Amino acid sequence: MTTDALASKTVLISGGSRGIGHAIAVKLASAGANIVLLAKTDQPHDSLPGTVHTAVADVESAGGTGLAVVGDIRNDEDVTRAVESAVERFGGIDAVVNNASAIDLSPAEYQHMKRYDLMHDINARGTFALSRAAIPHLRASADQHGWTPKILTLSPPLNLDPAWFGKHLAYTMSKYAMSMTTLGLAAELADAGVSVNSLWPATLIETSALRSIPGGEQLARGARTPEIVADAASALITGEADLGSGVFLTDEQVLTKVGISDLARYAVDPDEDLVPDIFL
Repeated sequence: MTTDALASKTVLISGGSRGIGHAIAVKLASAGANIVLLAKTDQPHDSLPGTVHTAVADVESAGGTGLAVVGDIRNDEDVTRAVESAVERFGGIDAVVNNASAIDLSPAEYQHMKRYDLMHDINARGTFALSRAAIPHLRASADQHGWTPKILTLSPPLNLDPAWFGKHLAYTMSKYAMSMTTLGLAAELADAGVSVNSLWPATLIETSALRSIPGGEQLARGARTPEIVADAASALITGEADLGSGVFLTDEQVLTKVGISDLARYAVDPDEDLVPDIFL
């Protein structure tokens, strides 16, 4: 199935004001998709660029139709409103991208419980809540000839190497909960014809959030641009890369599947060694 298949499809994305989620939204919009963004960023951040409204403007500049839903993925009413708004505006939901995520790499001894709760509320609970709310509409989408509805979650493979737990236990638990949602929903929705997968970058990805942390400018030199994840996400959502359901994939694996082996164009600095992402 080609990207033409997205011309009449509606994709609901959590987050997306900036970074990887924004790149995915714009990429899918360039194929004519309707993009619904659920994000908190109604007003500009003090140090990070972009709001849900500027993201929708970018979506429409790319050729898609956008809808901004200002809300918090942690709030059940906001999640329900995002789903209902997508259905009211566009008639249904054909794919969900669980992009919203919070990160704190503190070891357990120094982990603030407010940050722990934030990560688990956004990463684990938010992914479950948005996916769950969209399921009836994804089931209905599966009735359309030639289309397989998708849930795509930006979470890592379930790697039980103790190193990943010992370094940042709270964050690992929250991200692995997202991946467990992929595993469980893939099994639950197999008979409904809904494909559920996880996607994870093989290297660090250059974002304004990465650059804002101590040492971030140097780390960004060894990163790739968000477009590599967006291109991989597009290949999965369109069905160009048909890799089954319940699968944990890296951006490199997906792009290799569709015949893209030269990834040099995604490097922020081609002269720098790439920095691998965590959990791999």
